[in-house]
Amino acid sequence: MLSPDELEARLKAIGAERYHNRHPFHLMMNEGALSKDQLRAWALNRYCYQATIPIKDAVILSRMTDPELRRIWRQRIIDHDGEREGEGGIERWLVLSEGLGLDRPYVTAMTGVLPATRFACEAYVNFVRERSLLEAVASSLTEMFSPQTISLRVAEMLRHYDYITPRILSYFEKRLTQAPRDSDFALDYVKRGARTPEAQQAALKALTFKCDMLWAMLDALHFAYVEPALTPPGAFRAEGK
Repeated sequence: MLSPDELEARLKAIGAERYHNRHPFHLMMNEGALSKDQLRAWALNRYCYQATIPIKDAVILSRMTDPELRRIWRQRIIDHDGEREGEGGIERWLVLSEGLGLDRPYVTAMTGVLPATRFACEAYVNFVRERSLLEAVASSLTEMFSPQTISLRVAEMLRHYDYITPRILSYFEKRLTQAPRDSDFALDYVKRGARTPEAQQAALKALTFKCDMLWAMLDALHFAYVEPALTPPGAFRAEGK
């Protein structure tokens, strides 16, 4: 049985080893080594993930029997969907996609998304539906690692890609405050709720699953658009591919 602080340290160690900021595709993005089409492919496929987040959170919300927990968790859905049309994280991601030259209807239709991206996002929704509530909450703890990654990503993208502006990257500004708020709540929930060795191991495995899911999405992007650049039928095609 780990102490709460030991459990937190183990969770953070998973992120240090497995979070997708270490993936070669992500490193290429930060180094300015991606073409505009490769960035478009990233934005398009990441939209599929962004659109999945409020669905995933709605599934988690539906499993909470405590009204106080539901009031806290539903803020995540509002953050992504907005209170009204034209607001929220999904809208800001569409601003990013349009800034890279993608048509909004094409992005929202997701017809050009890689099959592996679809499968990964569906697997995430199925995970939070089928596993325990503790595991579902623990899977969201990748948000512990995102603020530092976002800060570096924004700085490097603005430095390396002259067609990218702060407005295009406005999605990330909000996440710098939303992600720590959400991860602080989720971490406290997991530390208090994992009361047996088995529950602690389940929480650790849930976070590992989420890191693997994000890594797999970048694996698919790298295989389709970088090396060996074998884009599957129906997916967005980079120029000359």
